[in-house]
Amino acid sequence: MTDLITNLALAGGLSWASGLRLYITVFAVGMLNKFDYIHLPATLDVLSNPIVIAVAGLLSVIEFLADKIPYIDTVWDSIHTFIRIPAGALLAMGAINTSDPAIATIAALLGGTLAGATHATKAGSRALINTSPEPVTNIAASFGEESALIMGGWLAFAHPAVFIGILCGFIVLMFWLLPKVWRGVRMVLNSFSKKMLRHKNDSS
Repeated sequence: MTDLITNLALAGGLSWASGLRLYITVFAVGMLNKFDYIHLPATLDVLSNPIVIAVAGLLSVIEFLADKIPYIDTVWDSIHTFIRIPAGALLAMGAINTSDPAIATIAALLGGTLAGATHATKAGSRALINTSPEPVTNIAASFGEESALIMGGWLAFAHPAVFIGILCGFIVLMFWLLPKVWRGVRMVLNSFSKKMLRHKNDSS
């Protein structure tokens, strides 16, 4: 039972973290495993490969900087829609560490869904924040996400049962919030389109 809770917390934690910051997640977990601060399943030992750590570390620096710059962060998030979701699925499948293809497939589907929902919530929220002309809110949101990542990562390894409970609450909140966030994004885009059209008509 303890192993099941630990594996579920690891799978959920890696999927959720991938939706926020994929590269720092891979880098941090790989480094911690390499120096025996944590113990990953054999299926995730590849994260401790020096080449994987080096590439993830470099991309982490780029992501850290890109995430602090208004509009650049939205472009970065858009590109990573096609990266974070499959990565979350693969990490969840590796965390479950099973030879049963059905369970592995379910883990991948759930992991990809969690990573995708987290990514969509983050991307939508940041797109709304970018409508504000000042950069302070954007930077504060970015550091807030990184703080949540650190706290969530610690809980996932130190208190997996607590983390699972908090993650379940976060999932409920996220699925409640997600439609509202993207409704706001759609309203902003519609407003922008109307302004552009009005400006075009006035110029004609």
